[in-house]
Amino acid sequence: MPDQPATVPLPEPRPSTTVPRRDVLRGALTASAVLAAGAAAAPAQASPARRSPALHTGGRSVAVFGGGMAGLSAAHELVERGYQVTVYEPAYLGGKARSMGVPGTGQGGRMDLPGEHGFRFFPGCYQNVPDTMARIPFPGNPNGVRDNLIRVEGTVAGFRGRPPLFAPIEIGSLDQLTPELLANTMIGAFSFLPELPPHELAFFGKQMTMWFSSCEERRFGQWEYVTWAQIMRAAGKSHAYQEYLVSALTRITVAAKPHLSSARTIGTIGEALVLAATGLIPQFSGGVDRILNRPTNEAWIDPWVAYLMSRGVQFVLGSALTRLNLSNGVIGSATVGGRTVEADYYVCAIPVDRAVPLLTGDILDADPALGGMSQLLTDWMVGIQYFLRRTTGMPEGHIAALGSPWALTALRQAPMWVGDFPARYGDGSAVECLSVDISDWDSPGIVFGRTAKQCSAEEISIEVWAQLKEWLNTNTGWLRDEDIHSWHLDPGVSWSGGVAYNETPLLVNTIGSYDNRPNAHCAIPNLFFGGDHVRSHIDLATMEGANESGRMVANAVMDAADDPQPRAAVFPLVALPAFEGAKAVDRDRYRAGLPHILDF
Repeated sequence: MPDQPATVPLPEPRPSTTVPRRDVLRGALTASAVLAAGAAAAPAQASPARRSPALHTGGRSVAVFGGGMAGLSAAHELVERGYQVTVYEPAYLGGKARSMGVPGTGQGGRMDLPGEHGFRFFPGCYQNVPDTMARIPFPGNPNGVRDNLIRVEGTVAGFRGRPPLFAPIEIGSLDQLTPELLANTMIGAFSFLPELPPHELAFFGKQMTMWFSSCEERRFGQWEYVTWAQIMRAAGKSHAYQEYLVSALTRITVAAKPHLSSARTIGTIGEALVLAATGLIPQFSGGVDRILNRPTNEAWIDPWVAYLMSRGVQFVLGSALTRLNLSNGVIGSATVGGRTVEADYYVCAIPVDRAVPLLTGDILDADPALGGMSQLLTDWMVGIQYFLRRTTGMPEGHIAALGSPWALTALRQAPMWVGDFPARYGDGSAVECLSVDISDWDSPGIVFGRTAKQCSAEEISIEVWAQLKEWLNTNTGWLRDEDIHSWHLDPGVSWSGGVAYNETPLLVNTIGSYDNRPNAHCAIPNLFFGGDHVRSHIDLATMEGANESGRMVANAVMDAADDPQPRAAVFPLVALPAFEGAKAVDRDRYRAGLPHILDF
């Protein structure tokens, strides 16, 4: 097991601060001097997070409700420390990360065609997930499941009615990164975008530099309470600036809406991805982008479950948590599938929309802060797979249809997976799997003029394919209707009475939502929360955030048990020392009520 970094406490929510305007000329004249500040000042320490009081029960039984990323991660850390863990899952282990066979498609001894909620990718800034993967045995892999990750070094950018471009996604050649170099690099990286005025591209670089050099106090006290579109000053800019830089890059990266999402959230993941692309961070040695070399369950989830079972974790499937029973200030039992479950510690690792109904009046009386969870919003990001009879000519790597109405991104999977695809899956005639994520379900499409939520499954398959052709086929002819063997839409989407439902929505980090998100621990000493809605360093609905929350759950359980064992490693995001001088200056300005030096 690798050396464990010190656990960095997450900041408590801060009130919004109104920052007065100051003289623009003075800011412009002093900006370069500030950004070239030399010695880095020590960053301010985040206030310690509240801990659950020790129970001193001596018990070590843990009931984990939810077998997704957070629940499995908590179970992993706890069972390795000798706790008796039972995981209760109403549907499927792996949650949104799982893959699934398309029923009835396998013939001649082959496996069913591989379907999934959406394609998985593992940015180089992920640290918690790869650490867990390295501790899951996999035949022939020295580093376990982590060796099933393969590096992606480029992406295809598609534009409507224009020839698509292949763009490298790793900088690699930089030997150092300074605030000034960052701005120039960002400008160069996106200079290929069509119809984008050079002065607006330069402005985008300046705004990103402002984010990189903002102190933590400003990020939580100011940027948390404005949208990404506001910090990027989208209003009044060109269509290309709004469409490509503000909207498309945001939605294809984090499936977030720039006019709703917190600037702090999008800035946090954007910074992490940029730093991963530089190759300068040892912890991010995996590159900016990685994918699995097999369907997710084959490469990761199934070996993980097998490992946990070998360590003693018990799995109870088909059992949903319906009530948490509070008694004398602690959870005395839980109702699962109509029966009573008792344990020493209870972990609620289910999606936020399913957790909120469990917060009954007595639980909210015990910890009123949990009431904020009902204010959190979720949205849809769901995948569809096209199985093709002919390989496309697209380069290997991710495909982004920039500016497409449904914010489509895709991945050619078969060429990057081990083995012969037609020999392993389906009836032998499908040679390619093009997996597509639909990130915008609320904008009208180009075929039916309706949103994805207003379309049937068949109409969704037609609309997505049409948008892909419109954005990728100019001068290429990559996608042909006659090549479609079949398609598969995530079964989490269903229809009843003409209305679409989604069983697997994602948290939307709206402005100020950090204040309403729970910690892994709460005022009820034996109740804990895991999931992508729990506060984490990466601060986004991701596998990494869910995994980190599971680790924090395990540590909180050990705190409550007064357990002296080493805590689970929690890996914070990394910042370059080159920015600490500028952050120190910004910290002084923020505390004095002044705007960032570049905020003009």
